Amino acid sequence: MSGWWTYLEGQTRQEVDANVLCDRRLMAVKAVWEALRPLGLGLREAEQVVHARYEVLGERVRHRRPDPLDVSSLAARAAAHPGRVAAVEALWDGDTVHDWFVLLVAVLDNPSGEGHLATVHQRLDGPPPGTAAAEAGQALAHHLGVPFHFGSPDVPDDEAPRWRTVRSRSGGP
Repeated sequence: MSGWWTYLEGQTRQEVDANVLCDRRLMAVKAVWEALRPLGLGLREAEQVVHARYEVLGERVRHRRPDPLDVSSLAARAAAHPGRVAAVEALWDGDTVHDWFVLLVAVLDNPSGEGHLATVHQRLDGPPPGTAAAEAGQALAHHLGVPFHFGSPDVPDDEAPRWRTVRSRSGGP
């Protein structure tokens, strides 16, 4: 484990471990980063400290189940967001611990914005996250009668063109 852990105060260590045990990785990283940033800790190192805590705590961690990718679950999540769903979009994201994963979002109008539908990681014995996200996103878009967009379905690219950008370039409404 990195030596950064020893620089954390006891209360912060407890907070980090509590977040790890409940599989709240981002909250744990935030706690480590905020506490040690004044000492020169970067975000990548904070992620590594938290990853090491996951390894130390092992089977005690209550891992969250993967987001469901069936049409009815995704449609319910889409309906819970304010505004009309104008499109379903898949986009790559990643970090130093999880590698690449895909976010499925509902692109919203009135009010304009987007709503999270699912995060798709590599699943044991499952297709790659790009394939799984594309299949789920296309099925949901078909169900909702809206377009589906995935700027880079085959290669992880977190800078691929977004649906609104592509639509505005093509002169869409």
